Amino acid sequence: MFTGIVQAVATVSQLIDRPGLRSFTLQFPPGFTQDLAIGASVASDGTCLTVTRVLPGDAAEFDVMQQSLALTTLGTLAVGSRLNVERAAKEGAEVGGHVLSGHVDCLGQLLQIRRPENNHVLRIGVPESHRRYVFAKGYVAVNGASLTMAEVNRAEGWFEVWLIPETLRMTTFGEKAEGAALNLEIDRATQVVVDTVRDALDERLGPLLPALQALLAQQGHSLDDLGAAVVLPRTPAR
Repeated sequence: MFTGIVQAVATVSQLIDRPGLRSFTLQFPPGFTQDLAIGASVASDGTCLTVTRVLPGDAAEFDVMQQSLALTTLGTLAVGSRLNVERAAKEGAEVGGHVLSGHVDCLGQLLQIRRPENNHVLRIGVPESHRRYVFAKGYVAVNGASLTMAEVNRAEGWFEVWLIPETLRMTTFGEKAEGAALNLEIDRATQVVVDTVRDALDERLGPLLPALQALLAQQGHSLDDLGAAVVLPRTPAR
């Protein structure tokens, strides 16, 4: 389990391709690997990776399967690439963001960057398959960082997050350019509620469901909006 509070930025120092997987060596800031053991989990740009080898000088090695390389941005990394990292949460630790599994649901695309004074706004495109789970003021993990969606346009398929200078300092978001791919993990509580509401409506309304959908569409809403009011409370994200 992770909290979505990025603890450091790591650098890829070595890549080795082997049959069916790729081995990454990540260089961490001083002190990051203290007490890190083989088998421990580290979220790397939001993807949970298992330590296979701890190296001297605050470095560690990880093996990544081909499926993970294909479904996340890890497959595009090269020596010198930088990524957000967070060690697994310990029992009793403060959850400053929201609970994350480290399992990437889909890839988003950085559509637009705006820079109002003391802020950094990212507009991120979401695949149609996961648009039903994005709501204004809802939570999402982007490259492992727990963020609050400030604006959402589900019809056009995007949401926006506003980043303060401290978030930019602690992450790689300031290095991203428009068009960049981003790992997205949907908030599990939101996903459960939205899917439950949709399944209940489908079961109870049956043939009346299209009529309800049409009525909601006339008001500029959808069935997914019905789940927004009953999303379970979580710890605020930064």
